[in-house]
Amino acid sequence: MVIGDWDLVICPAFGPTGEAVSQTHPTISAKVAQITWEPVIVAFLCNWCSYAGADLAGSSRLSYPANVRVVRVPCSGRVNPMFVIQCFKRGFDGVLIAGCHPGDCHYAKGNYYARRRMPLVQELLGYLGVEPGRIRFDWVSASESGRFAEVVSEVTEAVRKLGPYGRPSPIAVPMLPTDIAQVTETEPVHEQG
Repeated sequence: MVIGDWDLVICPAFGPTGEAVSQTHPTISAKVAQITWEPVIVAFLCNWCSYAGADLAGSSRLSYPANVRVVRVPCSGRVNPMFVIQCFKRGFDGVLIAGCHPGDCHYAKGNYYARRRMPLVQELLGYLGVEPGRIRFDWVSASESGRFAEVVSEVTEAVRKLGPYGRPSPIAVPMLPTDIAQVTETEPVHEQG
């Protein structure tokens, strides 16, 4: 999954063979990485409200954890559930989706679509083995810099309590028959006689 230069920003918490590595220092051992572990959270922020709120929080010099990697999207309704699943598949510890308050969406109904979609995404992630506390959907307006800092702090603390995401292996990978001859040598279902 590539969203702009997103692949250049993301550093998974697992190496190519599945071993745990540090998000900040990929060459240190798994034991040291566990001691110094900090959650890495992907935040999908609406361009018009939540991203502006994050920008205001930064320019106001509000203090909040630096564990969030921001992905700017046009609207929270644009966040595809596969984006969220890919975040967990790549080993991120949590996902935050923030959008305009209901009735304030610049695209009329995008945040309503996101609000309806997110409980279904949480249920699907629960089926895939992801704890419900690892994903959060919230409303943050452009003028709510304090609210943005509060939400990021809450999400970071919730994910920190859950610990590192131990991704199930494999996640959503279908198993297909390896011997094609068995599939093609079956009897016809309906005999013409």
